[in-house]
Amino acid sequence: MGSAAPPRRGSAYVMKIRTLIVDDEPLARERLRTLLAEAPEVEIVGECGDGREAVAAIEGQAPDLVFLDVQMPELDGFGVLEAVDPAKLPVVVFVTAYNEHALRAFEVHALDYLLKPFDRARFDKALERARAHLQGTRSEELNQRLAALLAEMRPESKTADRLVVKSSGRVVFIRTTDIDWIEAADNYLNVHVGNESHLLRETMTSLESRLNPKQFLRLSRSAIANIERIKELQPMFHGDYTVILRNGTRLTLSRGYRDKLQDLLGK
Repeated sequence: MGSAAPPRRGSAYVMKIRTLIVDDEPLARERLRTLLAEAPEVEIVGECGDGREAVAAIEGQAPDLVFLDVQMPELDGFGVLEAVDPAKLPVVVFVTAYNEHALRAFEVHALDYLLKPFDRARFDKALERARAHLQGTRSEELNQRLAALLAEMRPESKTADRLVVKSSGRVVFIRTTDIDWIEAADNYLNVHVGNESHLLRETMTSLESRLNPKQFLRLSRSAIANIERIKELQPMFHGDYTVILRNGTRLTLSRGYRDKLQDLLGK
């Protein structure tokens, strides 16, 4: 018997591109899954419906390629990239509904992006660019481009001293020092100020990045509290705390956010 033939390009022996799909819309994930199914070199290693799942999957599964939705509640695509260890960053193709003006940053810094809705030809082009980049293994260059993209899309570095809320034709200015606490409400945030509450269309992660970390404490995925309004902390089971505000509001500090509290307490 002769020796086995060496692996050929296009054969079953070609190394798969381990790919992760991240989008909070089930139909969007299904469309990407269908398109990727026609690419024999791609192996789908997982799907995520939110940013926190995506961070865990990227760090746990170590995919080669991620199709990453930019606009997701709680933790958006940019937040995902900021949360992942830079050494574990995969090749990223952004999936976005941003308008054309905002796309300039993607065109300059991102490996590629898909503007919703996109067709098969545009998808194939993005996949081909990702494949070529992976074959070149230019990870350092990719990390530099992602860092530049994050810097341009999140230019504000100063903390906000007021919020602007538009509601029913009115524009309300809220001083951040007057805020008691903030809760997630679907695609909005409910900002509690004394006896009033105001709906703000923004993600929790985005607003947290604009608030003074010495003044506001993230309690959970769905709540932020003004530290000056906290009256008492009561330990609960499994490392959680009950947070009691001065106005009597009772909130929960989840175990996953306890480190921030310990930092504030100097422990």
